[in-house]
Amino acid sequence: MRVAVVIPCYKVAPHLAEVLAAIPPEVSHILVIDDCCPQGSGDVAAAYPDPRIEVLRHPVNCGVGGAVTTGYRRALELECDIAVKVDGDGQMDPAHLPRLISPLAEGRADYAKGNRFLHFHALKSMPVVRLIGNSALSFLVKAASGQWGVMDPTNGFTAIHRRALSELELDRLSQRYFFESDVLIQLGISGMAVEDVAIPARYGNEVSSLSVSKVAFEFPPLLLKGFMRRLLIRYFVADFNLASFYLLIALPLLLFGGGIGAVEWVHSIETGLPRSPGTVMLVAMPIIIGFQLLIQAIAFDVQAAPRPRR
Repeated sequence: MRVAVVIPCYKVAPHLAEVLAAIPPEVSHILVIDDCCPQGSGDVAAAYPDPRIEVLRHPVNCGVGGAVTTGYRRALELECDIAVKVDGDGQMDPAHLPRLISPLAEGRADYAKGNRFLHFHALKSMPVVRLIGNSALSFLVKAASGQWGVMDPTNGFTAIHRRALSELELDRLSQRYFFESDVLIQLGISGMAVEDVAIPARYGNEVSSLSVSKVAFEFPPLLLKGFMRRLLIRYFVADFNLASFYLLIALPLLLFGGGIGAVEWVHSIETGLPRSPGTVMLVAMPIIIGFQLLIQAIAFDVQAAPRPRR
């Protein structure tokens, strides 16, 4: 089985040699993508004495997603069976690579990713802000991607099988920090199985470029877009099932009840008169029924989530 390691590089020159030295011998190709790194990470990799290394250079900075996409394309050209993404900053220990690719090699999953939350004793080393933010973001990515069995969506230590990589629309993937979440959304649309692997992170003196403000302002609209696209394709284009039926009834009922309720509420404030019991029921019943149907659609989506093959 041919395995390629993809290493996106931007301002990681001080850590890169250590990462390269830790790549196990089972790896066939080491694809280092110099994303217009001002520290010359590509030169560091090119000077490293390992014949497996191939340096790919970007003339302009494309972001981590753009760099990994370049590596993925090269892995497909090399006809590799598995492509593993490892960051060049030393936070991901390549010694865990055999465990990461095991679900793919054994045919259990199409995509495997590290999950820092499965190592409870290692969570003590995770900054509190990351821990809280990751928990909240995990739920939003679950809903957007339909991959309800995964956590830690921004974990960049990932492995993807060729069959799943061939299904990805690489040109549509986010080129920045939304990349990992975007991959999960596309895999959810394609019905690919994802498995989490318990791998602790290592936090040193490196500085993370993924800030709370970037997540708070950039991720929500992208998650909403991905969610709507998945919903449309999975439940109204590729298939029409019970969840599709629930949604077609629930959404109009919620809109009707909410709209009438808003109008009557404003009218009640303007006139100072309470609404009649009949009006209250006219507002409440569509909302209650619509909400119940929406819960049923969510339950169906959770049950239909792609799961690792045992």
